[in-house]
Amino acid sequence: LERQLLMQNQMRERQTAMQIAWTREFLKYFGAFFGLAAVGLTAGALKKKKPGVLLPIVPLSFIFAYQYDMGYGTLLQRIKGEAENILDTQSTLLELPKGPLTYEELEKIRRSQSKFFIEK
Repeated sequence: LERQLLMQNQMRERQTAMQIAWTREFLKYFGAFFGLAAVGLTAGALKKKKPGVLLPIVPLSFIFAYQYDMGYGTLLQRIKGEAENILDTQSTLLELPKGPLTYEELEKIRRSQSKFFIEK
């Protein structure tokens, strides 16, 4: 059981590392896009003398900030802290509908599905 727990923890850590690495890689491409878009939209706004042309920068900046926080900031630490808070103070939110699944329920489902496939 201890080996299984260690393996599951290793897999979770590797998946989290992959998610962070993916976010950092995505941030490079999105940062380049955001920079070019900001320069282009600013130039367009100055040329046309319409500040409304700059509006797309607002949602793009939120996306950029989120990705940066995910890849290099403290977003994952804040998420972990909030998850721990939920586990400690609001565990009723985690309960499954109709309670936890039991062996008897699993067997009932398995039997009904096996009868379904046999009848065909």
